[in-house]
Amino acid sequence: MRIWVHIVKYIVAVREFFAPSYRPERHYMRGPGPASARARETSYR
Repeated sequence: MRIWVHIVKYIVAVREFFAPSYRPERHYMRGPGPASARARETSYR
């Protein structure tokens, strides 16, 4: 049974190398949010 554990770990490692499950673009902010817009709006008046 230990051999199957090693085979599965190897397959998972190969898959993560070619198709990583972590996508950084899903976690980074894409721009200023609504609070930033409100702060800029009040500072000009």
